[in-house]
Amino acid sequence: MATITKDDVLKLARLSMISLSEEEVSKFQAELDEILSYIQKLADADVEGLSPTNQVTGLVNVMREDEIADSVTQDELLKNLPDREDNYIKVKRVL
Repeated sequence: MATITKDDVLKLARLSMISLSEEEVSKFQAELDEILSYIQKLADADVEGLSPTNQVTGLVNVMREDEIADSVTQDELLKNLPDREDNYIKVKRVL
């Protein structure tokens, strides 16, 4: 298992552009080491034969089915535009 060294903490602090006191370096070294050991426990967990769980509440899709309804044509929609060119909406140039 990897352990976090003082140099690792200082490198992370430098990359994060934060300054740490010696006390903070020691504190974060211990905390990051704990986090890594927990991650190692998760990596070592036996998940052989388990199926992935995506939904734990038992809810199912509550959306209604799509229904085809009367629709308007493209020309009907485009006729309300202040300015158009062919079948496109014409707008001022944005740079």
